[in-house]
Amino acid sequence: MSGEKMMSKKKPAYPVNEKLDEYLQHYNRKIEIPIFYEDLLRFSGSVVVYDANDEDTLWIRVYYSEFDRQEIDNSLKKVYSILHSDGSNNIHQYLNVDAVDFCTFGNSKPFRIKIRNILNDNFTYFYIKKTDASRIYGLELEHMLSPYNLNFLVYKDTLIEEHVAGIPGDVFIKDMLPNCTESEKAQLAKEFVKFNERCMIRLLGDMRSYNYVIVPVHDFDHVVYRIRAIDFDQQCYEGKLKIYRPQFFKENFQMVELVRHKLLRNSVDQYKLEERSFVAKRILSSGNRIKKLRAIAKDDTISSPENIELLREQIYELTMDPNFKKCHTMGQVLDLALNFVRRNYEDVSMKQIIEQRIKI
Repeated sequence: MSGEKMMSKKKPAYPVNEKLDEYLQHYNRKIEIPIFYEDLLRFSGSVVVYDANDEDTLWIRVYYSEFDRQEIDNSLKKVYSILHSDGSNNIHQYLNVDAVDFCTFGNSKPFRIKIRNILNDNFTYFYIKKTDASRIYGLELEHMLSPYNLNFLVYKDTLIEEHVAGIPGDVFIKDMLPNCTESEKAQLAKEFVKFNERCMIRLLGDMRSYNYVIVPVHDFDHVVYRIRAIDFDQQCYEGKLKIYRPQFFKENFQMVELVRHKLLRNSVDQYKLEERSFVAKRILSSGNRIKKLRAIAKDDTISSPENIELLREQIYELTMDPNFKKCHTMGQVLDLALNFVRRNYEDVSMKQIIEQRIKI
């Protein structure tokens, strides 16, 4: 199904409330930075960025006046130092701002900053976006509930995100998937099932192929593939449950076909159970941090009343848990969904313990 037909046309940016701001301060996510998103909008010119096949990437490379450029470069080097080092100016002399790119596609309209180390030509990226509360919830939940840690900073209306390295899903599906071995395709199918389940559990939406990356990991004599989300704009916003299940986007059709051809129904169920158990363990191990975040989200406004009503009804039909019908915020829906997963995991674990004791 087309993502455009499934999803709302425009998602608003939601402000960071006082409690979420305190949370970010407590966990060192809120740090004063020397440049704001609005500062980067003062570019004086731009050119289209094309890929290796001369296709439009939907990014433009922006340029600044000589007066602004030096100040912006120094500020971006400072941001890099805060994000990746101790925040001092000692490394600035070894850094160069190679490019500032701007994406006009999608809701977040990010700037992508390319920083190069002039001593060895190694380079990395980071992103500057407008602050949005739902995106912050998405980043924090990814940090706590996925296998991957995320580094980001928030200061007033500006959000800094580190770059997630990997092959964009749409590029991988088009150019690399056809050349994968049969065993690699089976492993990708398994990973997609787990990724699909993880997104649904924590209500991360719009995982079309260009919103996640494929990460190849070399393990002895073979390659293991991982799938990582890179866009958290649609955390807990949309009302349709399908939005939170990557399998329903037409852009992921070939990944769904992999699952259909490579995995038996029992294997799919097994991998779903494994992922639910993994998320439940992460909920338990995250302790007070995730409890605080969930409590803040329950009282926050990060979606429309229409979306909340629709989603709570659809999740109720899936789980038959009447508590979902009582939800008035997306945070309450999220909290119940995570509780549902944790409770089921604990019930199964307790049953296994009891059965083991009976055998003894």
